[in-house]
Amino acid sequence: MLRVQQLSVNGRRDELLPATSVQVRRGELLLVSGNRQDQRTALALALSGRLKPSGGHFEWDGAEWDGSSKIKTLRRASAVVDSPGVNEPEQHLSVRDLVTEDLALVPRHYRASLLSSPWLKVNRFEDIAGLWTEQLPAARRLELLTALALANPQTDLLVVDSPDRHGDPGDWLPRLEELAYDAGRPLAVVAIVMSLPAGWTGPAAAIGNAGSPSPVDPSTTSETEDAK
Repeated sequence: MLRVQQLSVNGRRDELLPATSVQVRRGELLLVSGNRQDQRTALALALSGRLKPSGGHFEWDGAEWDGSSKIKTLRRASAVVDSPGVNEPEQHLSVRDLVTEDLALVPRHYRASLLSSPWLKVNRFEDIAGLWTEQLPAARRLELLTALALANPQTDLLVVDSPDRHGDPGDWLPRLEELAYDAGRPLAVVAIVMSLPAGWTGPAAAIGNAGSPSPVDPSTTSETEDAK
């Protein structure tokens, strides 16, 4: 389980991420809402151990750290998916080239058997291998990017940055639910979104909820547009 209490990140002038508390277990999909893209990305990077927090408390699988400690264990166990300005696919890349680049990032002792052509075939992406990444429909794009994240067998936590910027809930929610509830490889999945989908009754939180990491009522979450 990932449990974070009062996680915050200071920017150069203002607070980049206000104190936020969340928790998510393996076999669970948590949606976290926030109006601003910079705050959503900061949360995604901090939750996955890729951005040093200014304050807060982490717990991952029973191991605890305060906000000033290195959390390499969490970073190794997590993957950030499609974060704007961080690791979203470049538009000029073909799917085949993207797969080649991403598989090269898998830890070396798992990488030997991960060649792009066999991977594309086994994972049923041969039909889109020649397309530019910008040509992919939203649902297919997310399917590809999450599959690449999971090519690393160490990945137990997926943090998806703003999947709703590409389409409606039907384009991204079913895939994330499928991954979270997969009995063969149950994952802890966090999707950081602009607003919660209508009718969402699953675990939810909001950026800036500095209290205990308990779920919030989706009906109280703002439906405002992305302020960026």
